[in-house]
Amino acid sequence: MANVLLVAEHDGDTLNPSTAKCARCAADIDGAELHVVVFAADPSAVAEQAAALDGVTKVVTIAHAVHAHALAAAIAPQLVELAADYDYVLGPSTTFGKDLMPRVAALLGVNQISDIMSVEAPMVFKRPIYAGNAIVTVEAPAGSKVVATVRTASYRAVGSENAAATIESVEPAAEIPGHTRFVELQTGASDRPDLQTAARVVSGGRALASSENFDIIYKLADTMGAGVGASRAAVDAGYVPNEMQVGQTGKIIAPDLYLAIGISGAIQHLTGIKDAGTIVAINKDEEAPIFEVADIGLVGDLFSVVPELTEALS
Repeated sequence: MANVLLVAEHDGDTLNPSTAKCARCAADIDGAELHVVVFAADPSAVAEQAAALDGVTKVVTIAHAVHAHALAAAIAPQLVELAADYDYVLGPSTTFGKDLMPRVAALLGVNQISDIMSVEAPMVFKRPIYAGNAIVTVEAPAGSKVVATVRTASYRAVGSENAAATIESVEPAAEIPGHTRFVELQTGASDRPDLQTAARVVSGGRALASSENFDIIYKLADTMGAGVGASRAAVDAGYVPNEMQVGQTGKIIAPDLYLAIGISGAIQHLTGIKDAGTIVAINKDEEAPIFEVADIGLVGDLFSVVPELTEALS
């Protein structure tokens, strides 16, 4: 029996799809008994959603006012206390998981395994390196506790028809540090799907030439009900905010459909979309590297093509 503890990512009310994808990874561990832990001010709603995930046998809730906002510094000591009863502690390879899991590994005195993309054996995993150009097989020392992040783009979410999981509330004795506190969250209001979980994503590159020109990307995305992303070049140029960046140093996503518009296709960007279902590229440079990975490619001026496509779809 392998005891696995998965840290739930959520916004206080809704469980993030990354948790269901991590559960799929956990299911590949031989003999895994999967428990999910929810840290929140009021974890009841999220706990019920976690309990419904296929393969989950128990949900542990930790209610505390400090967990109204996910603070890695506050969660880590309590998670380390819980980890004593588990062989594996998993979290998503998202902004949340990348902030939390290294702290947990450090407090436990083990090396973190990052971006698990497949489980080869109980202590053997595969993960991408060199911007996804190579896949390395890593093996954790026998008898050690495995602390890892899961590359959610490599997994499909488990179902949510489970009815067997129990929900248990615990109160860890670990002291919560006071050196970190939540100040405020600044984010742009949008009705568009979240970039990391959207089934369809439209991304723009440096070829848009200005933030005003990105309006044609937004209009196309709204017509399709898609999330909006951007290349690092577009972000660095100031056309769009950093949270829209897709790629090795941005968000790694796996939508069913990905439209790359005016994006040349640098390897760092391709790393973030390699697991997408269908990739469509629009670029006036027929030699652009993006066409080497695109399932469908269109050579043309985006300022003519995209408005026509938007009109046709609407």
